[in-house]
Amino acid sequence: MARRQDGAPGKEARHAAILQALNTDPTVRISALAARFGVSGETVRRDVEELSAKGAVRRTYGGASVTHAGVQPDLLAREAMAGPERARIGAAAAALVEPGAVLMVDAGSTTARFAQALAGRGIAATVLTNSLPVAAATGEAAGMRVLVAPGEFLAAERALYGHETDAFLRRFSADIALIGASGLVAEGPTDAESRAAWVKRAMLERAPRRVLLLDSGKFGRGYIEHVADLSVLTDLVTDAPPPPPLAAALARAGVVVHVAKDV
Repeated sequence: MARRQDGAPGKEARHAAILQALNTDPTVRISALAARFGVSGETVRRDVEELSAKGAVRRTYGGASVTHAGVQPDLLAREAMAGPERARIGAAAAALVEPGAVLMVDAGSTTARFAQALAGRGIAATVLTNSLPVAAATGEAAGMRVLVAPGEFLAAERALYGHETDAFLRRFSADIALIGASGLVAEGPTDAESRAAWVKRAMLERAPRRVLLLDSGKFGRGYIEHVADLSVLTDLVTDAPPPPPLAAALARAGVVVHVAKDV
């Protein structure tokens, strides 16, 4: 077995690099990744197995490929991925919120990080959400009014969905809608879960400022459901500059890109 080279990336960095590589190539080879990282093929094989168990990639003979367009890891698995990046995104998005604002926040691992950062700011705000983690984080903060949408509970997302959810959201208006997504392509955000896409659309329709929170590992990933056109968004908060083709599409659509700094 080949020895790990000095300076070789750790497991979390390797996982992030594998996901990033799949943004530009639908398949990657274990042998190529091992040479790139300076680790053994067995180490990369274990990385691929772990990512496959989380639903982040599909294991193939000798490598890995992108997941099906209708599949994404559940919330607990996603929370374990890109943790530092999502923390930075959450903090940067929370800084956009003015005291007294009314917010709609959908369910997801990055929006949950936003809720934690917003609660830490200690400002007054009203939050409407279908996410139990978002409600729990903001509900414990002084000055926060939290309204939780009704609906059918989906354990994998720890959130509520359905016609009651949609009808509830459409009763209100907000200053800012903050949503996540499974991926982002030049046509707009995409999602693996149709029920989640319906909630996102309802929120986007109820606010003049419409902010997408998305880590850079999701750039170029197209999932089964098209959530909205890129021009519907007003802002993108992410952890790294988008690749040139996507950056050009965002500029044409008038979307302001905020790249989160280290926190």
